[in-house]
Amino acid sequence: MSKFTIGLDFGTNSVRAVIVRVEDGEEVATSVWNYKRGEDGVIVDPKDPHLARQDPRDYVEGLEGCVKEAIAVAKANCKDFSPEDVIGIGVDTTGSTPLPVDESGTPLAFYDEFKDDPNAMAWLWKDHTSFAEAEAITQKASEMRPHYLAKYGGRYSSEWFWAKIWHCSKVAPKVYEAAYTWVEIADWIPALLTGTTNPSVLKRCICAAGHKGMFNPSWGGYPDEEFIAALDKILLKVRKTLPDKAYHIGHKAGNLTKEWADKLGLREGIPIAIGAFDAHLGGVGSGVAPGILVKIIGTSTCDITVWPLEEPLPDIPGLCGIVPESVLPNYHGLEAGQSAVGDIFNWFVREIKPWGEIEGSHESLSKKAEKLLPGESGLLALDWHNGNRTILVDQRLTGLILGLTLHSEPAEIYRALIEATAFGARVIMERFEEYGVKINRIIACGGIPEKNPLVMQIYADVLNRPIEIARSSQTCALGAAIAGAVVAGKENGGYDNFQEALEKMTGVRDEKYEPIHRHVKIYDRLYRLYRRLHDIFGTQNYTDNLYDLMKELLDIRDKVRAGEM
Repeated sequence: MSKFTIGLDFGTNSVRAVIVRVEDGEEVATSVWNYKRGEDGVIVDPKDPHLARQDPRDYVEGLEGCVKEAIAVAKANCKDFSPEDVIGIGVDTTGSTPLPVDESGTPLAFYDEFKDDPNAMAWLWKDHTSFAEAEAITQKASEMRPHYLAKYGGRYSSEWFWAKIWHCSKVAPKVYEAAYTWVEIADWIPALLTGTTNPSVLKRCICAAGHKGMFNPSWGGYPDEEFIAALDKILLKVRKTLPDKAYHIGHKAGNLTKEWADKLGLREGIPIAIGAFDAHLGGVGSGVAPGILVKIIGTSTCDITVWPLEEPLPDIPGLCGIVPESVLPNYHGLEAGQSAVGDIFNWFVREIKPWGEIEGSHESLSKKAEKLLPGESGLLALDWHNGNRTILVDQRLTGLILGLTLHSEPAEIYRALIEATAFGARVIMERFEEYGVKINRIIACGGIPEKNPLVMQIYADVLNRPIEIARSSQTCALGAAIAGAVVAGKENGGYDNFQEALEKMTGVRDEKYEPIHRHVKIYDRLYRLYRRLHDIFGTQNYTDNLYDLMKELLDIRDKVRAGEM
């Protein structure tokens, strides 16, 4: 009889459950539960565009709703499926999304006193209210613990654990005092399912702790108390609650409790894998390996690759972390990314509303933009509408469009925005390779690779690399399901290691985007201009004069239109 695992993917707007056949990775059922609270699941503040929170009640309701629906779909559509044959569960979430909890691990937002207070909710990954604290952490670490920053690309981010907690202590002291500790939702969801939310027994994942919480085994775990006190003694309260050990996705968080088994219609005691961030498990679901760069492209983009633990690896400036076993056991996990990609395209369509609702849709704009040649518009943009995550690590950078004239059309601007995100992706790829991490294959996954061929062709042209598409349309949830298969073990119908599981459960599609030589030549020239903009606006020591840049854009435009390029 076939065995199955469940992957749970807690995203920005919804939670998704995927039921996967272990022997071949076939996804026999999928269910999506849209969060009910806030704007598309995000609690926002019109007075503060940096604020983004989530109500943890949405996680609990979504968990139960989507798993039960997925089981119903599997029963209806898959002859050999039975809930009794589910052997493991894995969980991925956004991050860094820390949640304030009490001494039992109960979120403060579950109490009447705090249920409507955004500061008592989960601080979503794209909350940037703590940019001042992030800068202070960077400065103090550079003075006291420069080796901390070396594993984080040189700067701490406002998207991350300590900056958010510190900011809460300043703007919401009542919440901060009521919280016993803070827990990433990547840890809290598996703990909820296993009855281990009490901070004294809750297991924290190396993925969240290592990439966002300044945890590294080489210095004994989380930042030492002397450093934390140098930031602010008030933070010692949280530091004292944090363990010295963190776990990778090959470890168990625990086993499914009877309470949750009854709610979901599953067997009690099913092993639950340690959680991880969506992008990292998206890498797993795409078949990540040394030399393979997985690009998870959606509202933002995360770039994931791995490197053997036993092989030398330098610190790489500007990355979001180099963390042992944060993606796969026995490998360093390397993370980079862009703070906005699809969000930039959505901004243009929803807020600028070019040509109205129908003519200005993604589909319509893509069709028109597809007819343009690289450089034909004379436009060049910077993709920093939500700051820069890699390699500048600066959330206070903003977007830019250069070359606008009275003849510029919406489709030209739309294409320039796509090209800008592709140029940003090239900066990241070149940074990897500059430090010896050779990229031999690129595999893309996420919503955009499936929906927008124009974007993928532009990426292939700008990167001058073939781009393959992951077989699964749910790679993050699939990666979580793969973790569930490994913690179940071969004796229960799963796998003993991730290499076996990835070989059987992942793959790529037949279609592949190959670079177009003519486009590559034009984009190489445009990319050089992009890098000048990137460096002059994004760094402090750049002295280039930009007098010629607008003229060169016009020169490229005119030559492309004349068929000379």
